[in-house]
Amino acid sequence: MSSKTDACFSLPIGNWRPEVDSAIQKQAVDALESGRVVFLPNLPFPLTAEEKLYLRPDCVSPKGKSVKYSSANKKLWGLAKKETPEILDLMLERYSKSAENLITTLFPGYAPALLTGNASYRPVEADGRVQSKRHDDRLLHVDAFPSRPVRGERILRVFTNINPNGSMRNWRVGEPFADVAARFLPRIPAPFPGSAKFLKLLKITKGLRTPYDHYMLGLHDRMKLDTNYQEKVEYAAIAFPPGSSWIVFSDQVSHAAMSGQYALEQTFALPVAAMSKPETSPLKVLEGMKGMLLVPITY
Repeated sequence: MSSKTDACFSLPIGNWRPEVDSAIQKQAVDALESGRVVFLPNLPFPLTAEEKLYLRPDCVSPKGKSVKYSSANKKLWGLAKKETPEILDLMLERYSKSAENLITTLFPGYAPALLTGNASYRPVEADGRVQSKRHDDRLLHVDAFPSRPVRGERILRVFTNINPNGSMRNWRVGEPFADVAARFLPRIPAPFPGSAKFLKLLKITKGLRTPYDHYMLGLHDRMKLDTNYQEKVEYAAIAFPPGSSWIVFSDQVSHAAMSGQYALEQTFALPVAAMSKPETSPLKVLEGMKGMLLVPITY
């Protein structure tokens, strides 16, 4: 069921290191932290002639949907074996730096604490992929990482549509996070005592899964598995054209990527303490509902 929810805040900037005043910065951070998508309709990421040769889905490994890059480790993975990595290495490193410049300029308060995660290139059409419900990003969800506990840190993402054929990247944005949590949190049982250490020992997780990570993963899964919810919940449909970019706290914004091909994405982690309004974070919302700390100091 669609709605006319004001899900986007549009900024007409066209530079990855824009010159913006403090008023624009405040508007941007207020929109982002309140759970809106910051939409940059005039911010393309130009490709070189060599990079344009990779505008084809078969450059990804057969069972994958994206090529990923870690700027911290200078590592690329997910590329088909027949491909050479050098060009996409450079493209994703360049995109990662551009996205970091954008975030630190628009949100200068985040800069000292911002942690740069992986970048990804997504050349595979989102619509039509056969996946399990838990892995189907066409279903409304909030982001949570099963194997990488975030311990309450925010998941901040920058996206850019680089489609050469004029095709939109179509999203749905669902109800506010507090409404999602009120609906699904009571259905999620508490983590089993000792389960965090057990998961880490078996190398299922790369660190101890905090109660916060447990509940966020529970929200992610229960949203996707609830067919009635997916069919009846109100959402706003957003079409991102080629040459546009957008910024979103994907752990807070209920979203679904319905269709689209050829996109770039950069993930950042941000401690809640670096936010302008920490009380809007999923961590503080869930802690308020549970009446307890969800990232214990002893973890």
